[in-house]
Amino acid sequence: MRAVVIEEFGVEPTVVDRPDPVPAPDGVVVAVEATGLCASDRFAWRGHDAGVVTPFVPGHELVGRVVAVGAEVRGARPGDRVITPFVQGCGRCAACAAGQAQVCPDQEQPGFTHDGSFAELVALRHADTNLVAVPDDLDAGAAALLGCRVATAFRAVVDRGGLRAGERLLVLGAGGVGLAAVLVARALDAEAVVVDPAPEARRRALALGAQAALDPSLGPDGLRDALGGGGARVAVEAAGRADSLALGVRALRTQGTLVQVGLLASEPTVPVPEVIARELHLLGSHGMAAADYPRLMELVASGRLDVAALATRRIGLDDAPGALATPPVPGEVVVVVP
Repeated sequence: MRAVVIEEFGVEPTVVDRPDPVPAPDGVVVAVEATGLCASDRFAWRGHDAGVVTPFVPGHELVGRVVAVGAEVRGARPGDRVITPFVQGCGRCAACAAGQAQVCPDQEQPGFTHDGSFAELVALRHADTNLVAVPDDLDAGAAALLGCRVATAFRAVVDRGGLRAGERLLVLGAGGVGLAAVLVARALDAEAVVVDPAPEARRRALALGAQAALDPSLGPDGLRDALGGGGARVAVEAAGRADSLALGVRALRTQGTLVQVGLLASEPTVPVPEVIARELHLLGSHGMAAADYPRLMELVASGRLDVAALATRRIGLDDAPGALATPPVPGEVVVVVP
């Protein structure tokens, strides 16, 4: 098979021929139809993830068809069209038994703990715990984004933030997760107010239906005024920036909630005195377990959540190394089609 391989951190990868993977006893091999180029893929390429060892194939956000099945797998057959959460639970621990595979202590992640989906074929572990069926008629680029960006936004907004119809969601950062949060808010009949320093990203957020797209230079007072009601009851930090996190905390109303999903390159400083004085909630959110996908898939099937609108550019496998090693264009969401 052909695959993108990172031989050295920070050096542009190459496309090479590699042996086809074989499934683990409890795993499958999937022929990749499409895979997203995510911000965390660039984190791994730069060497920011301690568990990643070179050489490796990046990619964790995918859709494809099962072509080989391990002897212990009961819920998948060759020909099944599937996606998988980027966090793959072990299926045996207490967290997985409770449907919380996204915090499995023995979790694995394609493209990080083992070779990922920037390839024609990818091996996925613990298939009976982690595979999610998708309809044959769902666009491949849209389906791939359900594995990370859209699911991450959905759980952060719905399950962790508890956003309700008619509310305004504050979204900090108009990258892939932030833009997906805009779509999720609209699907819930809520509004999204987006904050991003890049004009291109703000324009993209507006095009996807954000109520407003603001520059962070407004500061917390300006954001609270724009949000009304004394600030945001629910905010999602999707930029992975320390200054964005602090701004989001300060833009909350009393007893508001900020959900942190953006990966930060270094330990941030949090305005703890405000958290205490105004009884704010600061929550983490780490993807979404396969057990929670039915509610998301219902929104997609109903047409209320138009995931296909998220992707802006589709490239082939040969163009993936350059795209991975190039700084992202603000507001762009790239899908690789092997």
